[in-house]
Amino acid sequence: MSKNTLIIVESPTKAKTIKKFLGKDVTVLACMGHVRDLPDKASEIPEEIKKQKWSRLGINVADDFKPLYIVSPKKHKTLADIRKALKDADVLYLATDEDREGEAISWHLLEVLKPKVPTKRMVFHEITAKAIKDALDNPRALDERLVRAQETRRILDRLVGYTVSPLIWKKIAFGLSAGRVQSVALKSLVDLERERMRFVSARYWGVAAEVAKDGEGFESRLTHLGDKKIAVGKDFDEKTGKLIAKENSSVILLNQTDALDVMDQAIKNAWKVSDIDEKPVSRKPAPPFITSTLQQEANRKLGLSARDTMRIAQGLYERGHITYMRTDSVNLSESAIESSRKLVGKLYGKDYLSDGPRRFTSKA
Repeated sequence: MSKNTLIIVESPTKAKTIKKFLGKDVTVLACMGHVRDLPDKASEIPEEIKKQKWSRLGINVADDFKPLYIVSPKKHKTLADIRKALKDADVLYLATDEDREGEAISWHLLEVLKPKVPTKRMVFHEITAKAIKDALDNPRALDERLVRAQETRRILDRLVGYTVSPLIWKKIAFGLSAGRVQSVALKSLVDLERERMRFVSARYWGVAAEVAKDGEGFESRLTHLGDKKIAVGKDFDEKTGKLIAKENSSVILLNQTDALDVMDQAIKNAWKVSDIDEKPVSRKPAPPFITSTLQQEANRKLGLSARDTMRIAQGLYERGHITYMRTDSVNLSESAIESSRKLVGKLYGKDYLSDGPRRFTSKA
């Protein structure tokens, strides 16, 4: 590594954590996210562009959808600090997140800073001393495909939001919005609601009992009456609410009177276990979290919203406690697996270790 090294990350917390692993000749600064974006306000648009019809949109559709990027006024001081540090640097490492947004942030930094020193892209998925060292030793070039993907996403967001929302204000109600994602998601919700409204409910009865002896119990449910199977929800047509008719049907529908009669008979008679079926049951561990499963579990167990989950996960990641949380991959690093297995063996013994590490693969 060069004597005077400048590393740019996205957040001050991440910069502080990474700095702890490196020497005094390394400067780590935070760019605080995107330094350039499409204009948000008319006041941000250069005077020579304002006369153009497309200026407020920020995208020249006629010129191959060319975007107009503006440096945010809030980022002037941040960029000034980076430029000052860059004057003393022998090499620049761009260490923004390894996703579309992170790659685009690095590209915009290059476009704005125009560094004269060698520039390298370093990526990592966990903030540990080993991960940072490996990233410094194995830099790569900027991934232009990810940059173009992010730019396409940003342009589509602007085109849909800025052109469709005003139409909704006129036709439906002022203040409503449309978007590349939210409009499609809204349609999915509407389709599901219409399906729910079409659903025809059905009334049926069943019999269940709590059975216990010597302080141990379990729930049992009556499934057959004679040679007839007692109807449950899946035996009904959701469009008509009627029992699905079959020739020589072996399904019986219980009404309230039938169910109470069966219950009375069951209470009066002695119960006995007629048969015991034993079989081994194994339960496999869930694969490592991806973004969606992390959000689902955090909501189910902790009642957290997706926004709160990602905010907390971001803080944990920046402090080096978890790996990168915006991912669709369930792969684990070999070093993490090895360390985890050693710790389990040390704390609980070899009996709690599988014969070998589990391997998970992402679904296409």
